[in-house]
Amino acid sequence: MNHTEKKDIISHGSDILVVLDTRKRWLTKVIGGKQFHCHKGFFEFDKIIGKPFGINVKTNKSVYLTIYKPITSDFLKQIPHSSQIIYPKDAGLILLNGGINPGGKILEAGTGSGALTLILATYVGVNGQVYSYENREVAHNTAKKNIMRLGLENQVSLKLKDVSTGFDEEDADAIILDLGDPCEIIPYAYDSLKPSGILTVFMPTYNQVEKVYLKLKEFNFGDIQALELIRRDLQLKRNAIRPQTRIIGHTGFLIFARKLAKGDE
Repeated sequence: MNHTEKKDIISHGSDILVVLDTRKRWLTKVIGGKQFHCHKGFFEFDKIIGKPFGINVKTNKSVYLTIYKPITSDFLKQIPHSSQIIYPKDAGLILLNGGINPGGKILEAGTGSGALTLILATYVGVNGQVYSYENREVAHNTAKKNIMRLGLENQVSLKLKDVSTGFDEEDADAIILDLGDPCEIIPYAYDSLKPSGILTVFMPTYNQVEKVYLKLKEFNFGDIQALELIRRDLQLKRNAIRPQTRIIGHTGFLIFARKLAKGDE
């Protein structure tokens, strides 16, 4: 019995990831009557429509390409961006340590190109909501296009607004700050978080870590943790598995802190 669901079948308009090897991979959309072209030849989209994801397809140059259903990280490598995006290694830790849960109410400042926004929206699901603030119109518009590209506009409320005057929302489960001077936003983050809600701050330099830490202590945050995550990929080759020559080193520092409730000492 074939248990393949309709969503697992390639159709006209499907987003697909075309893979030759670890470095040569393309994200594209299936259009009936058209062709996919690369340096290894081309194939007709009609040839894969109605087939399951995960199939191999042969180009006119007799080179096999594999067709996969894209995941969020595939889109992140392809989306346009007007500023540096948060790397997946850091985004993954934000999901786990930052109190991001399905159905959650999440606040973010600033949006940038929307890379982290997309990850947050995917993770909170249809019952959650991400409210993302950005004061640069170019970045705001780029993020809007990227979010619509993934069909997540119902789970994201984009705000072209300077968050230095505070958030519009209250009782947030989590807040993420990725902006030039997070210290001035920490008091507003405290006001908008639920008790025990988690504030995550992403910053590039050591001196910012100390300033943020002292500000968190001043504004009644506890369980403060700071870290840096380094990623090293492996070369996958028979009889020669070893670390890749190049690694993703420093991208930024992360601080996680929980809001303490105001009450008797």
